[in-house]
Amino acid sequence: MRDPYTVLGVPRSASEKDIKSAYRKLAKKYHPDQNPEDPAAHSKFAEATNAYDLLNDTAKRAQFDRGEIDADGNPKFAGFHPGAGGQRGGRSTQGGFTAEDILKEFMSGFGGQQRGAGAGAGRAGAGGAQWDPFAGTASPGGGARAMKGEDVVVNATVSLEDAHKAASVPVRMPNGKVLSVKLPEKVEEGQQIRLKGQGSPGMGEPGDALVTVRFEKSKQFRRDGADLRTDVPITLYEAVLGAKVRVPTLDGSVELNLPPGIDTGKALRLKGKGLYGDGDLYANLKVILPPGGDADLEALARFMRDQKPYKVRD
Repeated sequence: MRDPYTVLGVPRSASEKDIKSAYRKLAKKYHPDQNPEDPAAHSKFAEATNAYDLLNDTAKRAQFDRGEIDADGNPKFAGFHPGAGGQRGGRSTQGGFTAEDILKEFMSGFGGQQRGAGAGAGRAGAGGAQWDPFAGTASPGGGARAMKGEDVVVNATVSLEDAHKAASVPVRMPNGKVLSVKLPEKVEEGQQIRLKGQGSPGMGEPGDALVTVRFEKSKQFRRDGADLRTDVPITLYEAVLGAKVRVPTLDGSVELNLPPGIDTGKALRLKGKGLYGDGDLYANLKVILPPGGDADLEALARFMRDQKPYKVRD
């Protein structure tokens, strides 16, 4: 993978907020759901996700910045130290490596024979395994890591309530297995959660599962960024005389005092009751008339119309 800072288009000094913001923009632009017929977009989305996974992990980011791991999170090859003296493989290096030592050091980067190992350890027919750099694996007895399985991408449709509480939700894998996945704090639409070792099996370790979060449509709330809106039905007499009504929120219902003669054309604002507490909740009061009509109410309405008319519009 390319340098993760380059992939996300941020400097190495970027803050966590800058990194998250850059990833959101790329994820929105290249997400497979937005580009179902564009393999290049799928590739860029996966690349951006991998870059974000590395830089969003404080420990891994520090290791990458120090040059200890590469962009895929794998440890880097330590390299050579030609100035070291002493004995190597039974021969004096006289302040440097012999050609055989350099070859052994090179092969150790592929899981082959280490410096100082016996001469026959990495040769075919000597009880060991011959490393094939083109096959990507080692024959039985070798020390190379076999090829990793492929990653799989699955969607997790979650409710606003579960996202708000960072709850654990069930996610069904392509193989039919159901996993319980803990949602991150303040999870965003389209954000991916990486599950190590839950992907397709390979010749070595299995791949990972990339769980893409989708918010399901709520029957109770309408989302506007971090703000939420909900409808609260009330009776006519509650609007006229005032009342105590219960208003649903993501944290449970709360009781709200309605003053007499309240104007139902305006929404009531409940500060800090939006998604993740970052936004507000707006309760729209809706007067519900009795089903089938009411003779007394109709008589009262006629009396008010004839005796004391008032305007609600110009």
